[in-house]
Parts: sequence; C-alpha cells; structure tokens
Amino acid sequence: MTAPKKIVLAYSGGLDTSVILPWLKGRYPGVRLVAFAAELGQGDELKDIEKKAYKSGADEVVVKDLRKEFAEDYCFPMLRAHATYEADYLLGTSIARPLIARHQVLVAHQTGADAVGHGATGKGNDQVRFELTAMALDPTLAIVSPWKDPQFLADGLRRPSTTRRSTRSRSRRARRRSTRRTATSGTSRTRAPRSRTRPRSRRKRSTPSRYRRRRRPTRPSTSRSSSRPARPWR
Repeated sequence: MTAPKKIVLAYSGGLDTSVILPWLKGRYPGVRLVAFAAELGQGDELKDIEKKAYKSGADEVVVKDLRKEFAEDYCFPMLRAHATYEADYLLGTSIARPLIARHQVLVAHQTGADAVGHGATGKGNDQVRFELTAMALDPTLAIVSPWKDPQFLADGLRRPSTTRRSTRSRSRRARRRSTRRTATSGTSRTRAPRSRTRPRSRRKRSTPSRYRRRRRPTRPSTSRSSSRPARPWR
C-alpha cells in the first residue's frame, strides 16, 4: 500500500485514537489528518473534543450530530427485529459502527482524503464493521488500521531505557562489579556488602494457654502419716 496523503480517522477522544493521531504523523511523514467524531448521545464525552484532537495532532476536526438518524434508521429497526447479541442483550455500540463508517466515507469525499482509519483492535468485530462498510461504499479508499500494523505494536511494546528502576539496577550492578574487581586485585579497600535485611528477633513468643500441653497429674502421696490408705493409680 502506498503512503496515504490524507486520512480521515474515526476519532472518539479516547486513549487509543488520541495515541493513534500523533503516531500516524510519524508513520506517514507529511500526511494530513482529519479527526471525525460522531454525536450519538454520548453527552459529556464529546465536550472539548475539538481542542483535544488539535492538541493530539489533527489538522482538521469534523463533528456531526447523528442522533436523529441513529435513532430512526438504526435503533428502531433493531428493536423491531429484536436484534440481540448471542440472545443475551440488545445491540448497543455495535449497531452504530456502520453509521459512523458511512459518514466517515462522506467526510473523506468532502475533504479529498484518500484513506480512512479506525482505532479498533485486530481481534474484535468492530474492525469488520468499519472496513466492510468503507469497502462497500468506496473501494478506492485505503484503510489504515494501526492495531494491525506491526510497527504500531513494536512502538507500543518498546520500553523506555531511562526509567528510575532501570537506573537503580544499573547502579547496583556497577557497584557489584567494582567490588569484585577490587577483591580480585588484592587491595585492602574491599569490604563486605551491607545486608539490608534486619535480623530477626530471637525472643520466644508466649504460647496461648489453649495450645499449651497439659501436664500429667501426679500420683497421690503415700506417706504413712495420712490416716486414709492410698488409692491405687489407674
């Protein structure tokens, strides 16, 4: 696939799509990004979404109010058909993906984009809904799916080398190496490493009375001074 020049990304304002926007800038140098958000009744989730998209690296932001179309053309037919997922619960966000993808293609035509993108993972059904809708409406549009790009996974799994923990471990290893070198050189500057564990207290703890071993009763005394004869021990 050739590098796209302009991408319309289905933007929700969440963590995934907010990370994908700047990553696309680095993955395709010189690309123009259009963040497309759909109002489906989320409420406060879309508050200040334009500012967040621009800060994340978007060049254009398009927000459409699709609540009426979503209710009339998608929710009501779904309720009449009693469409449920595995006979467990009514379809919710999944029924909105084809609507978002449809208007995403329309925004791509309006802005002159040559690709559309989404933030769905490569193991769910949302990727199928986005991509099949886009291919059915306009097969000439390229589809960008960062979660299925090995470079995106490699950049996400790469751990930074300047963490505090790694610095501590490196300093400890350096001290151990210096101690070993000093010990092998035969100088008198070696000293045993300090033990950071505190010595355990040797004081014996008192055993609760219910766990103590009961003493065996002693035999009665058989002294001659007693007038009563001694009873035999059983």
